[in-house]
Amino acid sequence: MSDNKVTIGLVNPKSPANVGSILRAAGCFGANKVLYSGQRYARAKAFHTDTKNAQSAIPTQAVDDLSQHIPANATVVGIELVEGAEVLIDFQHPENAFYVFGPEDGSLTQEQLNWCDKVVYLPTKGCLNLAATVNVVLYDRAAKHPDTPRDDELIRQSRDTNNRVKVIKK
Repeated sequence: MSDNKVTIGLVNPKSPANVGSILRAAGCFGANKVLYSGQRYARAKAFHTDTKNAQSAIPTQAVDDLSQHIPANATVVGIELVEGAEVLIDFQHPENAFYVFGPEDGSLTQEQLNWCDKVVYLPTKGCLNLAATVNVVLYDRAAKHPDTPRDDELIRQSRDTNNRVKVIKK
């Protein structure tokens, strides 16, 4: 997935725990940038759950209006539990994607949905936590991408130094 072009847009996030978890997911799944609007996160910024220190490697930027910072040639994908959205199970992720997520305590507005090229929902009973939603979307993208490694080399590169366990086939 070396040509991966993924930007995450967060509409007025409030929780540093969620943003920290999103940054960790961005690092694990190869997102290139995280943009966020609003002031709530800036006041509470601590990155205390970003245990891999992803914010040092992934540009994280406050912007006034996410719609004014759409990456060149990106398909804007709103992630929201709304009628008429496409289910994530059937969704084919674009190579160059700008995923836009609503706030923890709200939804994307109709105006925000209108500037999205696609709108996708996760088939859940109720809504997920913001960070969990980002993780599921990025995982789904990786799982469906043909270039995602599917061998032990990825495991050797990704696991921490305390994990040297192997499956022994019986």
